[in-house]
Formats: sequence, structure tokens, C-alpha cells
Amino acid sequence: MGESQQTTASNMNRLIRPSLDTIFKKNKEWVATKTNGDPAFFDKLSAGQSPDYLYIGCSDSRVPANEIMGLEAGEVFVHRNIANLVPNVDLNVMSVINYAVRHLHVKHIIVCGHYNCGGVKAALTSADLGLLNPWLRNIRDVYRLHEQELDAIKEDDKRYNRLIELNVIESCRNIIKTAAVQQSYENNQYPIVHGLVFDLRDGLLRDLEVDFEAMLRDVKKIYCLAPGKKSE
Repeated sequence: MGESQQTTASNMNRLIRPSLDTIFKKNKEWVATKTNGDPAFFDKLSAGQSPDYLYIGCSDSRVPANEIMGLEAGEVFVHRNIANLVPNVDLNVMSVINYAVRHLHVKHIIVCGHYNCGGVKAALTSADLGLLNPWLRNIRDVYRLHEQELDAIKEDDKRYNRLIELNVIESCRNIIKTAAVQQSYENNQYPIVHGLVFDLRDGLLRDLEVDFEAMLRDVKKIYCLAPGKKSE
């Protein structure tokens, strides 16, 4: 490494180090808060996990999964990606669902989108976004499926928000298509899949009132992967 490169690396380290120091400082404060409230907190945390919830949400830094639901460490299993998508060919999200359902036996799966989602907004633009193209195509497919409804909405903001909601609902449907969810529900009557949207303007969660059982019946007409009888 040349002298100029060493100088650049040294300058970068001086810039990065304070940020890391802040993280370690905040971590120690968090540990102190937890142990003051419950001296056995980390003993219980290290003993294992049995969360009731799987949360699938957007990677947006403004939407922290645990905090917006008021849940603690160990209470929610989390997967996040751009625009809270559940593509059937994405091994990451599929492995999370499989593990959460078959091994952790979660009782609820929550898909949580949020208004003002940059991923959904990007999917509404006519632009080549490189590597993002195949990912955002999933959102464009949601638009195609609901084109008539969305085109009838004249206000851009309302159409954008409705696509965010429909994208959440479509992710719920994709979860219900999985064998893990269908088989677990047939045997145990769980998990139940829910669709929520987080509103950045007021911090509140909106329930999209996904009718899980009705959606399951519709899905199983074509995507039945449970070992029992098909829905009538």
C-alpha cells in the first residue's frame, strides 16, 4: 500500500471510529437498562427463542420492527427486505418462513409495509434501475394484477398508497402459498397471516384486515400443498 493510500485509509478510520464508538456506548447503555429492569434478562435471552410472531417488513431504517409493535428481544422473528416482498424464488425469505413455521412454531406471520415506501415509488417510475429491476418487477406485477382499480384512482398519492397496501396483501398471499404454512395450519390451526401498514406520519399501524381463511381457501384451489383434502 502506497503512502497516499495509507493516508486515505487512516483518514477513513478516523471518520468511522467515532460512529462505532457511539454504537458500543449505546450498547452498554442498553445492557444496563435491561439488567436494571430484569437481572436475569440475558440469561433468559441466551436460553433460546420461542417467538409468537414472524415479522416480514421493509428494510427502511424508519420502520424498526420490534419498536413499532412494542415487542422485546426474543418476541419476534424478523425478516426485512426492500418493499417487504415475498417472491417464491427468493431463498432468503422462503428459508425464514420455513424455519419460523416448522421449527419456531410461530402463531402469527405479519407482513408490514409502510406508506411513503421508496421501493414501491421506484417501481412506479419508468426507469432502468439495474440490479433492482427484477426485484421491483414483483411490485409492477402487483400493479398489473390490480391495474383497473389503481388506474381508477386519479390522485397520485392515493394511488401510490393503495399500491403499497396491495403489495402487502400480495405478500400475504405468497406466504399462504407455501407448503409450510398450509400444512402447519391444517395440523395446528396456526400460523395466521396478517397484513399491516405503518404510517410514518403518526407512528400508527393500520390493519388491512386480510381474511386469512378466505385467502387460504382461494389459494388452495390452485396452490394446494397440504397433505389433507383440498378445499371445496
